[in-house]
Amino acid sequence: MYSQRFALIVDADREIAALVSSVFSADQWSVTHVPSNAAALASVQSCRFDIVLTSEKTGGAEDADLLRRIRRIHPHTRVIILAREGAPANVIDAMRESAFSYFTAPFELDELKHMLQIAMDAPPWDDGIELKAATPTWLQLFARCELTTADRLVHFVHEIGEGLSEQERSELGMAFREMLLNAIEHGGHFDPKEYVEITYLRSRRAVSCRIRDPGPGFSLAEIPHAAIANPPEDPFQHLAHREEQGLRPGGLGVLITRHSVNELIYNEKGNEVILIKYLDAEPTDEVRGSAG
Repeated sequence: MYSQRFALIVDADREIAALVSSVFSADQWSVTHVPSNAAALASVQSCRFDIVLTSEKTGGAEDADLLRRIRRIHPHTRVIILAREGAPANVIDAMRESAFSYFTAPFELDELKHMLQIAMDAPPWDDGIELKAATPTWLQLFARCELTTADRLVHFVHEIGEGLSEQERSELGMAFREMLLNAIEHGGHFDPKEYVEITYLRSRRAVSCRIRDPGPGFSLAEIPHAAIANPPEDPFQHLAHREEQGLRPGGLGVLITRHSVNELIYNEKGNEVILIKYLDAEPTDEVRGSAG
């Protein structure tokens, strides 16, 4: 027997309304539709909602203000912002106010569906993403070592990539996700009490991401569970090692990252990595520094 949960949907168009109907089962969720942010705030003042989805017809700044007001009333409400236009400053404001996620139109409905499902299924939270410093060109934050936080953070990084081509966003996002998951899994062991430290820097010619995990570090020569350690004659050798160790499917992270960014630099200890993506440049296979 499930306890009833509550979702609030603001001024949804036909496609969003249909998506909401398919995601929130009537036996577990009570879904309320309202026409505006003002009506949403009035509803929040009289009822505690688990999830709030804003309208893509409104701007990021006004939705961030709604988020701020909602969380002052109910601090643990998971607010997903849909905004009609993108602006990295608005995304950062939403992150400061602990938005669960942020989508700028146009966006893929499947991606929104995935994020709604994460918001529905994630355990009780205190956000999991802690901003320490933030501008559109400099982010410093700590991320809790859990998959839910990783999925959310990858999407936020995608949203602040204003001016990048879709290919650059895709390649950078793929590399960032692989290295973040490695840090959370192998450095933090999916322990929600542990955090990964991340710095994101954007210049006119490049984007770089620094990821530092709480683990003791390692060397590429000591990771038989990763595809990069496979001998040429056995490109799938790592799969047996992963199965023996009970690791999630994968092991391709370093290889994927090497082909998605221009530089992949590890510190000597092996618990810190820097990804550098030169804008309008072809990625290379070069890896500098020691393994991690």
